[in-house]
Amino acid sequence: QVQLVESGGGLVQAGGSLRLSCVASGTIVSIKSMAWYRQAPGKQRELVARTISGGSTNYADSVKGRFTISRDNAKNTVYLQMSSLKPEDTAVYYCNADVRVNYFGNYNYYWGQGTQVTVSS
Repeated sequence: QVQLVESGGGLVQAGGSLRLSCVASGTIVSIKSMAWYRQAPGKQRELVARTISGGSTNYADSVKGRFTISRDNAKNTVYLQMSSLKPEDTAVYYCNADVRVNYFGNYNYYWGQGTQVTVSS
């Protein structure tokens, strides 16, 4: 079993910064990708940023230039540095990882429980 635990959310004023962290633990053979999604009230969950083994990254247009995703492979940890935050960034942020738990199995997606980010105007 794999667990993803996020931390770092909170309340911040517009223009401020936050850094989210997500640690993956459990029976992990390899992680193909790690990503951050978010879901605001009444809206669908959306991809914020993803990093794939090998180092490539992609971002939602709404966060390009303001958010940076990074990954520490040795610690099975992904970070999301968020700067120049806007009220519309307010959402629950979820960590997602594509994990293989044994050498003969497939990769499967796992989710964290989410962390609230609230940006006040």
